[in-house]
Amino acid sequence: MKAMDNKNSEQNLNNRKRRKQERKTGFYYSFLTIVLIFCLIQIGYGAILNITKIISYKAKSLTLENLLKEAQQQNDDLKAEKKMITSDNSLEGIARNNLKMAGEDEVLIIINKKVETPKKKNSFVKNMKKFSLKKEKKDNNKPNLEQYIPEEVIEE
Repeated sequence: MKAMDNKNSEQNLNNRKRRKQERKTGFYYSFLTIVLIFCLIQIGYGAILNITKIISYKAKSLTLENLLKEAQQQNDDLKAEKKMITSDNSLEGIARNNLKMAGEDEVLIIINKKVETPKKKNSFVKNMKKFSLKKEKKDNNKPNLEQYIPEEVIEE
């Protein structure tokens, strides 16, 4: 019996050691699994973050390229306009039309056109003044301010 007790105690001891060893390896594997899951989460988050940054930078890049193309087009248009305006014919046209200048041996005649003032729309209150019961005195001595007075014309 002692031999069996010894054998049983040895088996129990071996079982306990084995269970203890299995618990240690189980804990170790669980810990490694948790660390690996954490690393995978970090990698996934970093990848998603980088992809969104790439997309936003591509959009900004396209926007800036379009803006650059528009600016270059506007620059080319302004250069062409500058060439057109600085030509002799263009400068002469500006001098004749806008500045009212004449060339040598030319006589400049300026005809002033009558400028009509647009009629103002009367508001409801002004219309109601017309229907007042009191008679208003009209002053015939006031000058008519709506008369057209032509500017002086200087001929060369």
